[in-house]
Amino acid sequence: MEAQLSGKREYRVTFLPGGKEARVAARATLLAAAAAAGVELPSVCGGEGICGRCRLIVRQGQVEAAPTLHLSREEIKRGYVLACQAVVRGDAVVEVPPESRAGREAVVDLDAREFLAPEAEAGEKFPREPLVEKLFLSLPPPTLEDNLGDQERLFREIRRFRPAPILQAGLKVLQSLPALLRDSRWRVTATLAQRGGTVELLQVEPGDRAGTTYGAAIDVGTSTVVAHLIDLNSGETLDAEAKYNSQRAYGEEVTRRIIAAERQGPTRLQALVVEDINDLVSLMVDRQGIKLSDVVAVLCAGNTAMVHFLLRLPPGALRRHPYVAAALAPPPVRAAEVGIRINPRGLLYLLPGIGGWVGGDITAGILATGLHKCEGLALLIDIGTNGEIVLGSKDWVVACSASAGPAFEGAGVTCGMRASRGAIAQVEIHPTGVRYRTVGDAPPQGLCGSGLIDAIAGLFRAGYIDRAGRLRPDAKLVRERAGELAFVLVPAGEAPREIVITQRDIENALRAKAAIYAGVSILLREMGVRPRDLSRIYLAGAFGSHLDLRNAVTLGLIPDVPLERVHFLGNTALAGAKLALLSRTAWEEAQRIAAGVTYYDLISCPYYYDEFMAAKFLPHTDLARFPTVRGALRLGEPV
Repeated sequence: MEAQLSGKREYRVTFLPGGKEARVAARATLLAAAAAAGVELPSVCGGEGICGRCRLIVRQGQVEAAPTLHLSREEIKRGYVLACQAVVRGDAVVEVPPESRAGREAVVDLDAREFLAPEAEAGEKFPREPLVEKLFLSLPPPTLEDNLGDQERLFREIRRFRPAPILQAGLKVLQSLPALLRDSRWRVTATLAQRGGTVELLQVEPGDRAGTTYGAAIDVGTSTVVAHLIDLNSGETLDAEAKYNSQRAYGEEVTRRIIAAERQGPTRLQALVVEDINDLVSLMVDRQGIKLSDVVAVLCAGNTAMVHFLLRLPPGALRRHPYVAAALAPPPVRAAEVGIRINPRGLLYLLPGIGGWVGGDITAGILATGLHKCEGLALLIDIGTNGEIVLGSKDWVVACSASAGPAFEGAGVTCGMRASRGAIAQVEIHPTGVRYRTVGDAPPQGLCGSGLIDAIAGLFRAGYIDRAGRLRPDAKLVRERAGELAFVLVPAGEAPREIVITQRDIENALRAKAAIYAGVSILLREMGVRPRDLSRIYLAGAFGSHLDLRNAVTLGLIPDVPLERVHFLGNTALAGAKLALLSRTAWEEAQRIAAGVTYYDLISCPYYYDEFMAAKFLPHTDLARFPTVRGALRLGEPV
């Protein structure tokens, strides 16, 4: 029923399923009506139409909805609107759908937060010149003597402070410019973004808004998505979050996801990773009390397949000879085009990849470590489902990818799990029993990658397994379980379940380490380098934060060099992404790195299979490659 109060027309809005009502003025938004009725709706962006979460279904009445990219054509036909972008034109009945009833705040798996630390410390410093910045300007008003057009007047003022030979603005910006300049008395803030050799004027805001410039650096990993919220003015990291990549539902390995994308199309896989990014950014913004519209840039580092999924590029050619990417260095795009919810005109940048299976995350790692400028030879190993390996110095850099499988990330292991709360991360095996430490010092739930390496190295030292990794059936704590031998790490009485390592688990781990070591060995051999020539070895990723170096050498995962040459770096992909987001110089350096690194395809190596098979033993069939392990075995000392 229409109401008339003090000459002001009001309408009644009823919210289902609860039946709550509110009377609001004509042209009030449904979001305002919901607040008046006491109906709580999610609105991370504060009603600016960016987050797309205040979804309602119009069942009856007159509601006028503005166009939005956050609703599909089918949803619009079914009556969906965004509450903040829909205004009341008459009495109305609207339904709050389940996804809005629950508040749909971002759900971040707390276990994934283990992957937040440590972040690698960048070895090289770059000048602070972010890819996107806000510039406060006080323009001289036009006169008969100075009668430049509004766009040209603004451009002239920008060029007084920033070099911008090619400066451009979109039509929407130009359409709003005359009124905005005059209403703000010629005092405005221009948001400027680097796009190749062009500077784009993303938006113009009234008054001084230069202090509200934020960006997100994101490591889009196969297993985990890690995000940092950054103040682009100060360079300070304001917040950090992580969650497991929701694409895992389509397979732990990238190849399985590519096959799924070929069969079903890439839309669903893209939607999953985009929603992961949106969840993380929204959570951090909400926690910091920042407007989502002030996040003007997102820079992602990921492997080549993840970039294809994110941009909804056809990924099929990546898994077929000659393993060609649709794009290794995609240009910056509008974040909204792929569904990332930040400022509607904000940009998405992607660090360039090196080859079909060596992506922008490794470019970021090289940038962060400065490996491409090292005087001596350096080796970078990123241990994961795809083990990426980089060898080089200031004179040359070569990279390859070894498909290790997910064993070191907990998959394919009987009691395996990720490095999350309760995971056994460190193991010592003694004649008298087993000692272990879990992530978070929580009760043991399973075995993660570093614990698996410790366990196998410990079993080898204690004589429970031979160099082929075969368990001794007569050894203490070894028993038959489900038709195969298994070593009991934690009895059932000490954990919610008995935690064991089986013969098959050992074989899976040896295959994974053999793939990585074979890649290292082939790069060294092809470049005429001996392990002792390496001045340093960098181990990247959260995996290394729990890794025992002595055990990694005993297993034959990394070359046998003096351990002081081996350095854990943490998340180099994220460190490189932040460098590039905060500095145009670093961004340009990343482009040069990707273009200058030689990509080596291990599959084409004629002796790869021989190297792989030789590395499936402890530590290797050729003990001369592991002199410290060989010496300990000969002397009967602990290996």
